[in-house]
Parts: sequence; C-alpha cells; structure tokens
Amino acid sequence: MDTVYGARGGLVLENSRPLRLFTLFILYVGQGMPIGLFWFAVPAWMAVSGASAGDVGTVAAFTALPWSLKLVNGFIMDRYTFLPMGRRRAWLLGAQGLMIASLLVAAAIAPEAGDVSFLAAIGFTVNMATTFQDVAVDGLAVDIMSEDERARGSGMMFGGQAIGIAAASAICGFVIEDFGAPAAFIVIAALIGLLCAYIAAFAEREGERRLPWSEGGAHERNLAVQIEAWAPLLASTFAALTKAVSLLWLPILFSRGILYGGLTGATPLIGANDAGWDTSAISSLTATAGLVGGVLAMTLGGWLGDRFGAKRIGIVWLSVQIAGLAAMYFGQGLWGNPAVFIAFVIGWVALDLLLTVALLPVSMRLCEPSVAATQFTIYMAVSNFGISFGAFMLGRTDAMGGLASIFLVVGAGCAVALALLVTVRYPRRPEYYARDTEAAMVFDSAAPLPEDRRGPA
Repeated sequence: MDTVYGARGGLVLENSRPLRLFTLFILYVGQGMPIGLFWFAVPAWMAVSGASAGDVGTVAAFTALPWSLKLVNGFIMDRYTFLPMGRRRAWLLGAQGLMIASLLVAAAIAPEAGDVSFLAAIGFTVNMATTFQDVAVDGLAVDIMSEDERARGSGMMFGGQAIGIAAASAICGFVIEDFGAPAAFIVIAALIGLLCAYIAAFAEREGERRLPWSEGGAHERNLAVQIEAWAPLLASTFAALTKAVSLLWLPILFSRGILYGGLTGATPLIGANDAGWDTSAISSLTATAGLVGGVLAMTLGGWLGDRFGAKRIGIVWLSVQIAGLAAMYFGQGLWGNPAVFIAFVIGWVALDLLLTVALLPVSMRLCEPSVAATQFTIYMAVSNFGISFGAFMLGRTDAMGGLASIFLVVGAGCAVALALLVTVRYPRRPEYYARDTEAAMVFDSAAPLPEDRRGPA
C-alpha cells in the first residue's frame, strides 16, 4: 500500500504514487506561471497598448528561444548534479531562485509596453530559468514514474501547466491593468517562492537530504546510473536520436511547436485589433481556455490515450485542429464576432493540450534508458524550437499578406504531422527500449509487457 511518509519521516516520492502525481502536477503549475505572464499577459498588454505584430512577435520569439535551446540543459543535468539531494531537486531550487531574482529585477526597473528590448531580455532570462526547471521536472518524471503511471502523469503534468498558465494569465492581466507590470512581476515571484518551500520539503528517494546542510546521502540507485563522463553520454544520445523512428518523430514535435508559437501571438492581436477587447478581457479568455484545456488533459486526455492509443488519438486531435485553422483562415471577416473569437481561443488551446498529452508517452517510449532524461529533453527542445519558429513567422505576416497567413503556416505544419502519424509505426509500449536486465534496472518499469497487455498504437 502506498504511503506518503517514508521510514525516516517526511515526504518521499519513491514511496507514494499519489505524492509523485501531485508533485509533478504542482511543479508544472509553477512552471506555467511565468509562461502565463510572458506568453499571454505581457503580449496582451503590449497589443492593447498599440504594439505592432513585429514588436509582439519579437518579445514572443525571445521568450520562446530558451525553450528551443534547453537540450543543453539536459546534458548538463545528466552530467552534473548534487546526488545527496537527489538527481533533480538541487536544479529545481536553483532554477526557482533565478526566476525570483529576475522577476524582482524586472519589477524594480518597471518597463513600459514599448520597451521591446528589455521585455525581450527579461522574458528570455525568466524563461531560461523556467527551462531548467522544466528539464529537471521531466527528468524527475522519467526517473521516478512507472510505466502504468505515464499516461495519467502526462495528463497531470500538462494539465497542471495549463492551470498555472491560466491562473497567471488571469491574475497578471488584471494586475497589469490596475497596478502595472511591476506588480505582476512581484506576484509571480511570490508564488514561485511558495513553490520553493514545497520543493525543499520532499525527497526523491529514501535517505536523501532535503537541503544541502541536512542529514542524508546519495541513494544507491542514483549512484549506479549517474554518468560521470561526457563521451558515453554524447555517444549514447546520438545513437538513440539517429534511429529512423526517432528522426521521423522530430517533425511531429516541431509542427506542434509551430502551432503553439504562431497562435499564442496571434490570439492577442486578433483580440485587440479585430474583436476590440482590452488586456484583462483577453487574459481572462486565455485563462479560461487554459483551465478548460487543463481539466480535459487531466481527465479525458490520459484516459483516451490509454483506451485507444496515443497514435490514434493524436490523429483525431490533429484533424480537428486543421479543420479549425481552415475555418479561421477562410472566415477572417468573422474575427470581430465575440463568439467566433471565444471559440477559436478555447478550441486551439484545449486541442493543443490534448494533443500534447496524447503524444507525450510516445516520446517517453522512444527514450533509451541510459540517456532517457537527455533524449526526452531534446525531443521537447525540438518542439520548443518550433514555437520560436511559429513566433518568428508571426512577425513576418505583414510580408505574407496579413495576419491570416499564420493559419496557413500552422496548418502546413499540422498537415505534415498528420501524414507522419498516419504512415509511420511508432513504439507502443516499453518493450521498445527495454532490452536487457541492466536497462530494466536503470528504468524501473522498462521490463517488456506480455503480448496480450500491449496497448494500441
């Protein structure tokens, strides 16, 4: 029977499934807060204040850029860590501290909506810290979750992120409008500080330290899997990534990123310029959309993936998304209709989350045990590079015939992803990466399932 408290007392993740799922959920909620601030509230504030698509796109692109570079984070974290505190917790606390410091500096400088360079710089810095947290949490999920938790864990993670984004978008939208951007920076810094206290309260495995000066030591499992040299880490990662099925997975991840990057920036521009909404109204709508998507991800998303298979559900979500993009492109004259704008925002945000939850287990199954965290991080970095590309293309819409052209760009990416999902056979269960006893030791749940227990593709 699962228990939250280990033999030495306190919260120990390896001892409790509910605690593992809750911890992944709350860490992703915290991760969503700076995203909600810089990806939704700040662009909405800029758009309402008269910023051009180019200015909004510039800030969005620099904000998204660290997410496409985070593959470096994975290598660093797998190579260097403070094992007495677990493989990931020291990095989590360090990333949270950098976020708080950056936000407080931004609050002290108090930028205006037209300070594009500073907003881009602070967005880059805070999101760089957020990517270190993200990689640490993803690595923690790969390290600590069993196979039968992954679909549900995927829903909890991205549902939590959506809720964090929604909460930050709504709160920051109102705070910026009533008290200015510095107040919003302080609010998010305070909330992240509370999350730091929670991270300091739990341990990954039995006997580890909560804080550097606490009693405890490195767990034998972590000592066994820690890679102490760069050459084997790089060689193993390269071999895993260059498999044909892995290379054919990368365009799907990149295409999903294009969708998010393009539509995240397009949403406040359509809301401000066509629907005539103000900052708080746009932020409230994106918050509602994120909340709806988060609830669906935590409930419907994981269940459907388990029931029908990641590939089949991914095909369904992509098909619906393409239909919605086509409707927006051909229905530009209706963009000013509040009902159309509301349906567009809730629709694309919820579908994007459901698609992410459906496909995340495939990314995990493709990971080789010895470099699982690094390989998974690279997959996510490819998706985030797509986000930067989508934001970059948003800034080029004037040259391509207007804002509506972003729907063509996003639609083309979705079409490529759909074609690959239909034609390529991707791994179904952990038998893909579990080949021997050593692999099963490194990745606790890596033992192959019997034939009759393998889920649908």
